[in-house]
Amino acid sequence: MVQVNLPNRQATIELGQKLAPFLQAGDVLVLNGDLGAGKTTFTKGLAAGLGINQMIKSPTFTIIREYQSGRLPLYHMDIYRLEAGGAEDLGLEEYFDGDGVSVVEWAQFIEDELPTDYLSLSFTRTDQENERQLKIIPHGEHFEKVVEKWLHDDK
Repeated sequence: MVQVNLPNRQATIELGQKLAPFLQAGDVLVLNGDLGAGKTTFTKGLAAGLGINQMIKSPTFTIIREYQSGRLPLYHMDIYRLEAGGAEDLGLEEYFDGDGVSVVEWAQFIEDELPTDYLSLSFTRTDQENERQLKIIPHGEHFEKVVEKWLHDDK
């Protein structure tokens, strides 16, 4: 596990942007945190890093938003509304094994559906107004390498 301090919204966007070049088709990112913790803000940076110039919005009511205009497609999922079940009907494995990057918010409701390898990102508010603490936990060798490159690359 690695912890990163994000002093403001812009730092959250930039960290997402910096991760994008290290991702490949079929990668799954799991974003955890309370409402307003920075999950969608991070996803906006990730999308920008993938070359997606569309407005990124939280998929709360649509469950899955697809963005196709970048280096890789981005599948932004908000599973919160599936707390009572229904994930098996979404065909999540097709996204997870597909041609893009899947970003899953509230993944605790679909833990049985997640692949073995994924990157867990947990956002927590601090005592400072716009500051966030980010815990990064790679699951699998691929994501251990991704995190090493991402956080130690000086691009």
